[in-house]
Amino acid sequence: MISLGIDSGTQSTKTIAVELETGKVLAAAQKSYGMIEGLPQGHLEQDPQEWTDAVEETVAQVLAELGQRKQEVTAIGVSGQQHGFVPLNAAGHVIRPAKLWCDTSTVDQCRQFESKFGGAEELIKLAGNAMLPGYTAPKILWLKQNEPHHFKALETVLLPHDYLNFFLTGERTMEFGDASGTGLMDVRAREWCKPLVDFIDPDLAAALPAIASSRRAIGLLRDSLRVKWGLERSPVVSAGGGDNMMGAIGTGNVQPGVVTVSLGTSGTVFASAAEPVTDPKGEVAAFCDSTDRWMPLACTMNVTVATEQVRKLFGWTHDEMEKHILLAPAGAGGLLFFPYLNGERTPNLPAATGMFHGLTTATMQPDFMARSVMEGVTLGLAYGLNRFRELGIRPSEIRLTGGGSKSAVWRQICADVFGVPTVCLKSAEGAALGAAIQASYAWYAAQGKPATFRELSARMVEVDNWTRCTPEAAHQDTYARLLSKQGEMTHRLHAGGLL
Repeated sequence: MISLGIDSGTQSTKTIAVELETGKVLAAAQKSYGMIEGLPQGHLEQDPQEWTDAVEETVAQVLAELGQRKQEVTAIGVSGQQHGFVPLNAAGHVIRPAKLWCDTSTVDQCRQFESKFGGAEELIKLAGNAMLPGYTAPKILWLKQNEPHHFKALETVLLPHDYLNFFLTGERTMEFGDASGTGLMDVRAREWCKPLVDFIDPDLAAALPAIASSRRAIGLLRDSLRVKWGLERSPVVSAGGGDNMMGAIGTGNVQPGVVTVSLGTSGTVFASAAEPVTDPKGEVAAFCDSTDRWMPLACTMNVTVATEQVRKLFGWTHDEMEKHILLAPAGAGGLLFFPYLNGERTPNLPAATGMFHGLTTATMQPDFMARSVMEGVTLGLAYGLNRFRELGIRPSEIRLTGGGSKSAVWRQICADVFGVPTVCLKSAEGAALGAAIQASYAWYAAQGKPATFRELSARMVEVDNWTRCTPEAAHQDTYARLLSKQGEMTHRLHAGGLL
């Protein structure tokens, strides 16, 4: 039996075929795309047609690679970029391009929420989360205030993965995990928060799909696609989830003690919890996961964005960059990078910019600057991890994923900065694998043969012990000082209006 996992991200869509019995990835295909160009600063949008075209192309390629085994495909799961806003009209057509998670044009709308409800602390008390520019709720309010003709036509609000589910099955629905990142859901009760919804518009509730369990199958692949792809039977389509929720499943992060850190374009730190974990400061998002548990998460906006910038600045290959970083000492001689090239989400500084502090004639050279950038973005993630600890989450192992995890020097820096052993997975599929596992869970349940996510993860997720790194005691004090300095200076500069 085979399960397909589809991961639709900001830069590309990837589809993989996974053998349920062994967890082996049998086939994979990927298609890249870009964002809409020429938009004002802070506006980041995509045409959802790009996603559906990429799904059709990559699924067709994977099925072709499977040959006759494609008839063994029993389930499909979708992972999608979180927080994006896909508005549909009554005919089920997309009204306008989707505003994405990284769109920061909604700062004013977030202020309106805070003004109405008494600030971030009161919003957290009300629904579990503060209102951040990346979330879906301020995007909907932005649409009403800036494009009222489009808002008037709004019939259904979907998130990116929900839209792909709609494309695959015709069903308009949401599940707990991704819905918790809209900013409109009470994460404790796992239902829409009426005061927040009504603040945008009293009629908005009718456009929000009912939220239901992440464990269920939402339907069958529609016949037109089944015939187009040459399948004799329609596979079940699971509820799917956001990329971080699927990444948690795909890294085996389905039990306490394991924390996943993603070193991608942006960075995330997330864990599994049996109860809601709400942060009074609003720095850790109180999300639900896509297994009907909860998933505290901290997100930073600048990870490989920053390391790739410095690599290209000096004209290095990835291997050359590794060698140069190793020539600089841990702590880069005191050179500290503030990684706010695209603003920042944790801490919440959407208008911030990056900077180096501690430049001298010794440190203003490529080796030190490159190491400082890699350390600076890792310290930014450590800020979120330390907030996890303050909320009672005690990591015993950190599983690294994302493109940055391919770097041996970066894996060791992570272990030293986090003070916890780090390890990668043998499969780098992450969210796509998580989508395939969730789909497998839904198929087993539909057959009356229920499995647990722990069982499926044990079978299909395997750590790569060759990549394991343990913290070097000699470096931990250095990084602790730099982390404290980065946090203190960020606070002081922001308070003074300089960041």
